[in-house]
Parts: sequence; C-alpha cells; structure tokens
Amino acid sequence: MIVVTGATGNIGRPLTRELAQAGRKVTAVSRHAAAVPDGVRHVVADLAEPAGLKPALEGAKALFLLLSGDLHAGGAQPADIIGEAAAAGVRRVVLLSTQGVVTRPSGPTRIAMRALEDTLRESGLEWAILRPGGFASNALWWADSVRTGQVVAAPFGDIGVPIIDPADIAAVAAACLLEDRHAGGVYELTGPEVITPRRQTEAIAAALGSPVRFHELTRDEAKAAMARSMPAELADDTLDILGSPSPAELRVSPDVERVLGRAPRPFADWAARHVDAFR
Repeated sequence: MIVVTGATGNIGRPLTRELAQAGRKVTAVSRHAAAVPDGVRHVVADLAEPAGLKPALEGAKALFLLLSGDLHAGGAQPADIIGEAAAAGVRRVVLLSTQGVVTRPSGPTRIAMRALEDTLRESGLEWAILRPGGFASNALWWADSVRTGQVVAAPFGDIGVPIIDPADIAAVAAACLLEDRHAGGVYELTGPEVITPRRQTEAIAAALGSPVRFHELTRDEAKAAMARSMPAELADDTLDILGSPSPAELRVSPDVERVLGRAPRPFADWAARHVDAFR
C-alpha cells in the first residue's frame, strides 16, 4: 500500500492516478471528501493532527508527504508525521521539499523544511527528497481574471524562472516510490526553460486562441493576493524568488530527465492541457 497525502491537489491527483494505473494499492489522503480513481481507498485526515493519520497508514509500506501551506507556518509539527509513519511500519517516504532550502536557506519556511528533511534522513526509513522550484500550476491564480477580463495580473512581468509542470513532479515521485534505485536521492526539479509571466500569458493566449493582456502588479499588491491562501512569510519568500532569482534558481536542472528518461514538459504544454480553466 502506498499513501499519498495532498491527493486531490495538482501533484497528488496525477500521482494517485499514475500509481493506480501501475496496479499499486493506493490510499489517497485529503482534508475533505473527494472523488478518487476507481480502486483507490480514500481517507479524510488533517496532517496538522498527525495522530489522525493512523487509519490511513495502516498496512502502508510507502508514503508521499506533501505539506499544505499552513504546515509551513510557525508552530506546526510536521516531523510528527514521520514518527507516525515509522510507527505504522512504513518503510519508504518521499518528501516534497523545496528548492529554497538550498537557494534561500535563511528564510523561516526554508529553515523549517530543511529541519523536516533532516528528521527524515535520521529516521531510519528509506527516503527520497524532491526539491522543485516554481510550479506551472501557479498560473491557475490567474484563471478568474482571464475568464472574466482576458487579463493576467502578476508581479515581475519580465523576470522568469524555470517553472515545472506538477505532472512531472508526480511522475518523479512515482518513480521514487516504486524504484529502489532512488533511495537516498535528492532531486532538484525544474522545467526545461526560464519563462517570464509575460511569456506565460502569451502561452495561455495561444492555448485559448484569443488575446490575453498582461497587467503588472506591485509587490505589495501581489503579496496581498497571495496571503489569502498561504502564510505571509511564505508569500514573502515566494516573491523574493520571483522578483530576484539567484543564479541557482535560474538553472535548468537535469534531474527530471535523469529520473524519467525524458525532458520536462514546457509551460505551453501545461497551458494546453489546462486551457478549460481559463475559458
């Protein structure tokens, strides 16, 4: 049995589907009731209360651990989840971390994530750590404004980073859960090219077949919007990267291709597959 947390999100949903299609028994964990693929067991649980994961972890041999935004905030205890997994007999954990633990190690959310990485390394379990950069799916923040006003509103219009398709993260996670050769692996995951918000807007417009205007937000405007769905310190960390990426954050990593044997998908591919969200 493989347990997938965050199973209804942009990474967990394709990961759950891929594991089920591979013929594996899967338990999908989410905070709320949700549809899951046929044959997949679904458990409602909140990772903020690790003891509540016991029913989900029963009989599990592997765990994909993805933290929701509130578990990055001060006072959260995500390390307890690893303890619960070990106590339940889980043998392998694949942790979704972040590129920022290396590129921005002094940020409060990065310090907390690096501590969780260290807890996993010292747990005695088999492990793999995934460190993605920005997600292509963050463009869904623009879906309402594109649908209603044919406009993308974002900061730093001409500053880009090599964002990654969450489906590629899911594919790497599946490989790490299923293949012994990835035990002890740490993978930096990026897309195939640096792409700016303005060029993302162009890709969305091309997928729609209709014009979409780009409107540049100030940093303060962007933070106010982001803080509705994530802790303010995480919003600040994200904006620091988007506004002034370091050379390491601009680097296109070879790790997706190393694991999957193919290049990561470009943003235009993601936009074409998710175009209905913008109609």
